[in-house]
Parts: sequence; structure tokens; C-alpha cells
Amino acid sequence: MTIQTSARCGAILLLTILPLLAQAEPIEEITVTADFRERSAADMPASITVFDAVQIEERAVQHFEELVYSVPNLNWSGDGNRARYFQIRGAGELEQYQGAPNPSVGFLIDDIDFSGIGTVATLFDMQQIEVLRGPQGTRYGANALAGLIYMQSTKPVADWSANAQLSVADDDMLAAGLAFGGALNSAETVLLRASVHQHQGNGFRNNPYLQRDDTNGLDETTVRARLQWLASDAWDVNAAFMYADVDNGYDGFAIDNSYTVLSDKPGKDSQQSVGASLRAEYSGRNGLLFTSLTTLAHSDIDFSFDADWGNTDSWAPVTYDYVSRSDRQRETVSQEFRLTGENWIAGIYGMRLEEDLTTSDSGEYYDPYYDFADSLDARLASDYNATNLAAFGQYDLQLTGRTSLGFGLRVERRSTGYRDSSGLRASPSESMYGGEISLSHAFSDSLGGFVTLARGYKAGGFNLGVVPDDRREFDAEFMWNLEAGINSAWVDNSVQLRTSVFYARRDDQQVRTSFQIDPGDPTSFVFFTDNAAEGRTLGLEADFRWQPGTAWDVYATLGLLDATFEEFVTPQVDLGGRRQAHAPRTSIAAGARYLHDSGFFARVDWSARSDFYFDVSHDQKSSPYELVNLRVGIERAAWTLQAWARNLFDEDYAVRGFYFGNEPPDFPAALYTRFGDPRQLGITLDLRF
Repeated sequence: MTIQTSARCGAILLLTILPLLAQAEPIEEITVTADFRERSAADMPASITVFDAVQIEERAVQHFEELVYSVPNLNWSGDGNRARYFQIRGAGELEQYQGAPNPSVGFLIDDIDFSGIGTVATLFDMQQIEVLRGPQGTRYGANALAGLIYMQSTKPVADWSANAQLSVADDDMLAAGLAFGGALNSAETVLLRASVHQHQGNGFRNNPYLQRDDTNGLDETTVRARLQWLASDAWDVNAAFMYADVDNGYDGFAIDNSYTVLSDKPGKDSQQSVGASLRAEYSGRNGLLFTSLTTLAHSDIDFSFDADWGNTDSWAPVTYDYVSRSDRQRETVSQEFRLTGENWIAGIYGMRLEEDLTTSDSGEYYDPYYDFADSLDARLASDYNATNLAAFGQYDLQLTGRTSLGFGLRVERRSTGYRDSSGLRASPSESMYGGEISLSHAFSDSLGGFVTLARGYKAGGFNLGVVPDDRREFDAEFMWNLEAGINSAWVDNSVQLRTSVFYARRDDQQVRTSFQIDPGDPTSFVFFTDNAAEGRTLGLEADFRWQPGTAWDVYATLGLLDATFEEFVTPQVDLGGRRQAHAPRTSIAAGARYLHDSGFFARVDWSARSDFYFDVSHDQKSSPYELVNLRVGIERAAWTLQAWARNLFDEDYAVRGFYFGNEPPDFPAALYTRFGDPRQLGITLDLRF
């Protein structure tokens, strides 16, 4: 069934059941927390998708990557066991094997910055997730050129409660979690929420050579805590702590593009992170609000893989055995101060990032036909640091009772230092600015519209390895984004529609390509970033939600995207006029939830993606695909028991693809893809105390 046919069938089904459903039920208002001011999603002059706690729990099992398919124009790169690189509207990194971190998509958990290292995005006891699409130049600066993903764990409340969860599924999946919280004193001024969760699975791969089915396995532990101290009528202090130990294997690619792998040295995709944030707010005189936000994080990241994807038997009589490893340590500390008035905000921000990276590539090759031998033992150790200092402000002017004009500006100075064991030294520094102008108008109490012109930016950097001297450094990238949208609510707020159209121009667009120097060495890739003359993006996003009664909740989302390069040539291909990587033209999702008075509930979620280019270094594309998830269960006051199926029809779909030579002795160029997860059936029990 094609995406177009499925969409028509869904529309016909929706129109058929319209007159059959019960009286409309108002949709609860959603408050966006990633903005300077907490405000309703309907009042945001931006394109945004928000998941509440129920949607997170019922649409996903363990990780944020499972929710990506419900977000218009959001994609992820399967360059590892878990998603850590995301693309919004075609902008975003696909990998980072070397060089300085330079993300396009911001990723925050409880205000702690994990941009570019989203492996720790587990979902147990999450309260809300917000995906802001488009440049966030004023609020988040250099790390949010394309947009922001903001995750917020469950906030503490005064009443004590606890929730225990147990899940079992095929692939030997077993998960258990406990969350609890309440007031720590009789005055209910100190509130706690804490959770611990552990998830294990085999990873959907079979390795007959090693006689194992867990070389791509999952072993993920997450501990979170939030503390709120209502120190006085004026002071509100919130602290968050997070510990995550994601000790996953990595054995995702097979020579025949299947779930049967042949590696003799399977790798790892692990990340151990400790982070904390402290937000202190003081409500002063004249309605002023002073906010101090401090964050810090430390992450140890181990990423390795069997570079030849084979073993002694699979390559015989040729000896072909290569391994690639990288050990990354990242530390960040940030401080933000801001003062908020009735219609204005002013603040300063500072962040220090330090990253130590050690990469090693080793292997040997011997071809008995030509009596040719080669070996590799390469190691590179690097130290990187960056200091970002920024000043920002925002002013909202109420032109009439229904019309407002907003201005935002951020000026940022970034200074960096880099050195490695090859003798390379670099210390580029630059000043950047971004912001937005927005016009919002309420046509009625249920219909509002906005027009926003925003400028985002991304810092420049430098290339490692064998590159021309004049291409060692690349410039900062800037994005201009013009967007217009409508937020509407009908039938006593039981029907909501948010839709927007946008046009973006990327000046000095950073494009990261790679090419293989030695066809007999699968680790001999040079990663090279250059500035394209220009990129262009045109698209539409729509988010529809309808509660026709207390028993039903129906939603649909649509993303249309035309993201192309302009006049840019790589060592392999001319990209002028070609679509950008991981930017499908169409992304659709729809679903419905039904809850009977008896406590029985059922949910179905359908999503579809059109084809997309895997990379900028070649012209290979994915195939279109559709995914269906199903969930049924019984809900009671003290417990919920549910059975679920992900990828119900066992669709084969690719989340990453490489095109290169990896099969001796001739090494013909071929497309190698990594599949997403196949069908999985499971049961989850929730107990509430």
C-alpha cells in the first residue's frame, strides 16, 4: 500500500466515523516550557509539536527515537544503536567521527544540554516533550540552527504517589522502573520526584559466526530526580539530577543488508552521562522576575564497530580484518541570568565545553592472489574546548487588543581551542547574531495567526586529516526562515489545528561529506566540511487533534518538505538542485485512542515516510515505508495492563545507508543499509500507589 493510498483510506475512514462518535470533549491546554515565558502552544508564533505524558507512554516503549515518526519533518540518523543525531527540515548532522562538536539541532533534558549526544533520551517518567522547528536564534543560539528538542521529566507535586512498571517482550526484552515523589516536609515547601529504570534487549540481530543474538543488544539504566523548594513567596528553586548508563552493543550492518550479521569483533554504542541543573526564580517588585539557570554535565561515550562487517570465514582466502574505535569525554557547564518584565526579557549566557576524543583504527589485509599485504594501526588523540558568551533580549509590543509585535535578538561570541597528536592546532573565534521578528493576530477567540522572520546561526569550524590548506577551516552558517501559520480551535475547543508554511534560505551552508581514500581499507574515510553557496527549504507542517467525546482522541500530522542544495560540488557528485540528506518530501502520521467506561482501551498509530537520500557523498536513497503500532489494554484506578505491537506488519525500513566498497578482493561500490527495528510484541503492567 502506498503512502497516497493509505492517506486516502484514512481520510475516508475519518469522514465515515464523524457522525457516529459521541459529543465533543474540550482538549486540555498545553503549556510550552522551552520558551522564555511559559505559554500556551496555541499562542506560540512557531511550528511546534508537544507530547504529554500519556502520549509518550502509549506511543513509545523506551526511547525518543520511537516518537520521531509522529513529528512532521523530523528525521534521525541510525548511525549507532540509538538515535543521537536528528534532522529538522533537512538540517542536522548525520554522524560525528572526528573533529569538534557542532550541532544544528539542540537537545535538552531538564535544561541539561545533550546536543549531538542524544543516546540518553530514555522515556520512563517523562512529563512532556517539545519539538520546536525552525531557528531558535534568540533563545538557544548556536546549537539550535534547525530547531530544538526539549524533554522534561515529571515535576514533583505535594501528594505522595508511586508508579511501578514492568514490561516484557520478544527479542528477550525486559524492563522495570519505579517512580515516586511527594512533599518532604509538613509545610509542603520541599517537593521530590525520583525515578529509576532499567531496560534490556537483544537488539534484533543474529550473529551465527559468534553464535550470539545479542551483539547489538540494549542495556540501559536511567536514574532521575527533581527537587522543588518553595523557599518563600518570592523564591522558587528547582533542581534536577540525571544519571544514565547506556551500555549498548553495536552490530547493526550486514553485508547482505539483512538482520543476520557476520562480524567477529562487534562494537559498542555506549554513553554514561551525569548531569544536573539548578533553576532559581525570584519574583521581585513591579512584576519583575529574576531567573538564574545553572547546568553541568559529564559524558563518557564509547563508540566502536567491526569496520569490515565480516570474519575470517566470510572473507577467506583473503585476510580482511579492520576495527574502528572512538572514546569521547565531554564536559559542559553553563550559566544564564535573565530578567523578565511585563513585556520584555533581557539576559546573558555563558557556556564552557571541553571534549577529549581518542580514535583508533587498526587492521590487516592480505590478498594471496596478488601476494599483497597491508596493515593499519592509527591513533589520534585530540583536545577541544569552546567558550560561548551571549547577550539576548526580547520585546513584545501590543499594537491592539488582538495584535502583537515581537522582537528578539541574540549576540554571541564563540572562542575555541583545538590540538591533537598529529600536530594540528586551531583556535578559530567568531561573533554571530540571530533573532526574530514576529507578528501575531487573533482573528477571534478560536482563530489566530502569525508571521515570523527568524535568523539562526551555527558556528564555523575546521577539518582534520588530508584536506587542502585553504579548506582547513569553514565559516559559520546562517539561516533565514520566513514562516506563517494559523492556530485554530473549534467545537468548544474539541478540534484543534495548527498549520504553517515556511521558506528558509541557508547562507554559507555547511555540508559534511566523506570519501574513501583506500578501497581496501574500510576505515580510510576522510570527513570534510565545506560551505555551499546556498541551500533552500520550502515546506508545510500541520498538526490536527480532535476529541469527539470522552472516549475518543484522534490526531493527524503532515509534513511536506522540499530541501535542496544550490550550486555545490563534492569530490563525488554535483549536488546543485539535489535534495538534502535525510529530508523526505513527505512525513505523515495519524492515530486514534479509544477508552471505554469499563476501562478497556485501544490505540492505533500509523506513520509513513517517502524516500530520502542517505548522505551527500552519494545518490543512494531509501525506499518509502509505513509503520503501524497497536496497543490494547485494561485501565483501573490502581493498575493498567496492556499488550502492544510495534511495527505490526514487520516492515523492512532503512534508517541509515552507506555506499562504498567493502567486499574483497575487487571492492565494488555497493549500498549498505541499517534496518530499523522489526516487529516486536510485548506486555506492560503499571501499578500505581
